Amino acid sequence: MNLIPESQSYNDYLDESDVIDFSHPLIRDKISELISSRMSEIDKVRVVFHYVRDSIGHSWDIQSKRVTCRASEVLTYKEGICYAKSNLLAAMLRSLNIPTGFCYQRLTLFDTPDKGYCIHALNGVYIKSLNKWIRLDARGNKPGIQSEFSLHDEQLAFRMNEQFDEIDYPIIYTKPNVKTIRVLESSKNALDMYKRHLPDFI
Repeated sequence: MNLIPESQSYNDYLDESDVIDFSHPLIRDKISELISSRMSEIDKVRVVFHYVRDSIGHSWDIQSKRVTCRASEVLTYKEGICYAKSNLLAAMLRSLNIPTGFCYQRLTLFDTPDKGYCIHALNGVYIKSLNKWIRLDARGNKPGIQSEFSLHDEQLAFRMNEQFDEIDYPIIYTKPNVKTIRVLESSKNALDMYKRHLPDFI
């Protein structure tokens, strides 16, 4: 896919916000634990991606009702849906001065269109040494879902089924989608939110 940055300024992909709160002590401490100055840029991205993918549980997979949103909150409780996990990945990489944005796909929520659709969040990351954007999906692996770190051929969690009107949006946004943040901030039960209230269009 030909990825399209929403902004031509890399600084826009380094901003901090209430949700992408990378100055939080917990995020700083975790970065210090995971990252050394000897690592290459690519190694830093790989390590952070693997941490968020593997160490932060996906709410539906672990059947947790807790809703997390802010990056520091996701790290505190080590759980969240894809919207929350993409917030954490962006925060951690931005703290390392690595431009990171937000990408989206429209997917069937479960197996077939009659069960509804949802917007799925992942991240776009700029690799300066390669002068290219790549997409990474830290949703979390399980049987039937296998996302990997790749610099060339994408290995994302989901393949598009055009027959079901699924959509792979090419834009790399500077901020998380307003609808995704709104549903996280307004929901009290992650399982109910996941089944009934996720936005189905960006």
